[in-house]
Amino acid sequence: MDLATVTKFAPASGTVWRDGDAYLGGGTWLLSVPQPRTTRLLDLTTFNWPPLTETADGLEIAATCTLAELARWRPAPGRNWPAAAGLPAKCCDALLGSFKVQNVATVGGNICLSLPAGPMIALAAAMDAIATILSPAGAARAVPVADFVTGEGRNGLRPGDLLRSVFLPAATLRRSAASRQVSLTPVGRSAVLLIGTADAGQVVLTLTAAVPRPVQVRLPLDSSHNGIASCLDEAVAAATGDDATGGRDAGYLDDVHGSAAWRRVMSQRAAVEILAELKGTGRHR
Repeated sequence: MDLATVTKFAPASGTVWRDGDAYLGGGTWLLSVPQPRTTRLLDLTTFNWPPLTETADGLEIAATCTLAELARWRPAPGRNWPAAAGLPAKCCDALLGSFKVQNVATVGGNICLSLPAGPMIALAAAMDAIATILSPAGAARAVPVADFVTGEGRNGLRPGDLLRSVFLPAATLRRSAASRQVSLTPVGRSAVLLIGTADAGQVVLTLTAAVPRPVQVRLPLDSSHNGIASCLDEAVAAATGDDATGGRDAGYLDDVHGSAAWRRVMSQRAAVEILAELKGTGRHR
């Protein structure tokens, strides 16, 4: 895409943000569609942030970390982090991008784009990740990723704000985890992406792709099929602001990637499968 309105390319490090600026990470979205209000691109790679910083407290993922770098990451030997065994790579693959895209697209860009099918949103929300956001003046604030995304293409960023990193705490990484991804076609965009983490007989389900923003629900590991469906429906309706007047499918997206009714049924099916898988592993004890 020829961004005809862009007249300058500058390092983000040391440059004062102004109206018309856009932060450039991987650019897989920014450089693929018209940006009529953008006049200058600020290169985030000039910050030279380490992509992944692992400590005993958890994992910090820089906003400029690529999906490929995250997919290749494995925790240090000796860490009891079951959720890190394969979940990051599965979420990266859920983007359904080519190896070229995965080697350029960034974790921060996927989260800040805030599309329902964003797999980095799913991963970060499910792992209770905390986003560090920098204001143009340099002040930092911490926001749970589950609350950061507020709707389709909407989030908690203010003009000039920059996502610095997301931090996955060790306490969540120590949980066992399972996921399900559903699309209308084998290589279609995610219509349902559900992640479950289990600890001490409880499961936290994080639903994305089927809904405008992440929806989380906590329920007992031995919940019945009807109990799972009821809790999920209530959580979706509450998180999206829809009430019973919207019908059984209230809160679920309805578009070319899947109807609301189908997404609701697939989400419930995925939830039942995840609870069965986590219960069967015995690793939650």
